[in-house]
Amino acid sequence: MLFGVAALFEILGWLLIGQSFLFNVKRLPIIILQVSIIGIIAVGVTQVIITSGIDLSSGSVAAMSAMVAASFAQASGGFLMYFDGIADLPVIIPVAMGIIVGCGAGWLNGAITAYTGVPPFIPTLGMLVAARGVAVLYNDGRPIIGLTDSYKFLGSGIVPVIIFIGVALIFHILLTRTVYGRRTYAIGSNEEAARISGININAHKVLVYTIAGGLAGLAGVVMSARATMAQSGMGFMYELDAIAAAVIGGTSLFGGRGRISGTVIGVLILGVITSGFTFLRVDFYYQEIAKGFIILAAVIADQYRHKRTSGGGA
Repeated sequence: MLFGVAALFEILGWLLIGQSFLFNVKRLPIIILQVSIIGIIAVGVTQVIITSGIDLSSGSVAAMSAMVAASFAQASGGFLMYFDGIADLPVIIPVAMGIIVGCGAGWLNGAITAYTGVPPFIPTLGMLVAARGVAVLYNDGRPIIGLTDSYKFLGSGIVPVIIFIGVALIFHILLTRTVYGRRTYAIGSNEEAARISGININAHKVLVYTIAGGLAGLAGVVMSARATMAQSGMGFMYELDAIAAAVIGGTSLFGGRGRISGTVIGVLILGVITSGFTFLRVDFYYQEIAKGFIILAAVIADQYRHKRTSGGGA
C-alpha cells in the first residue's frame, strides 16, 4: 500500500507539474520528520487498540505534557523564578516531567476503563477535554518560550526521527518477544480466555494505557522542542491521525491483531499522502477529505476481514 501511494504521487507529479515526487534525497527524511511525532503517539495507540481498547486523548495529553515539560526547560524565568539561585535544569528533568504527566493521564484512562467496565472511549474522551483544559490553565493560555538549547536539541534535525525509530523498535520487540506482548494480544483476542489462563486483565490494561500516555507525553516533549515553545493548542487531532496510522497499518479495531511494523508503514503512508498533496499544491482541506476517505476505507476493510475470519472460524 505504501509503494502504491508513493507511485501514485510520483506519476501525478510528472503529469501535473513535471517533477519527481520521491526521487529527491531530501524528501524522504522530511516526510518521516513530519510524521515522527504522530508515529510516537501511534506506537502507544496501537497497543491500546490491540487490547480492544481505544485512546482518544493522545493529542490533548501531548499538549498538556508539552506545557509542563517546557516550563521546566526554560532558560530563565518561568518555573525557575520561584527558586532563587537555581541554574537551568538538566534536560532529563523536563523530559521526565513530560513523560510522567503523560503516564499519569494514561494510568487514569486505564484505571477507569479496567475497574469500572465503561467503554474505553468514554474516559479517554473525557481526558481529551480535561487535558486540553489543563494545558490552557497551566500558563493562563500563554505560550511557554525561552527553552534551553539542550531541550531544543530534542526537536532539531533528525533527532525526532531517531526517537520515533527507537520507540518503534523497543515496542516491536516487547510485543513480539516478551510476556507483555503475549498478554496484550491474548486480552484483545479473547479477554475471558485470557482471564481463565491467569492473566490479571485489569492490571495489564492499566499498564498498556499508562504506556500509551507516557508515549503521548514523550511526543509532547519532542513537539515542543521542535517548535522551540509550548502552547495549549498543540497536538490538535493528533489522536485521530495516530489511530488512522494504526488501522491503515493493519491493526484491527476488534483487537487481538496488529504490529508496530505495520503502524510504522501506516505512519509513512500518512506522511506520503500529506507531503504528496503539498507537493501537488492541493489545498489543505482537500488533504483532510482524502485522509478521511482513506481512514474509512481502512476501517471497512478491517470490518470485512473480521467478518471473513469469524465466518471461517465458525
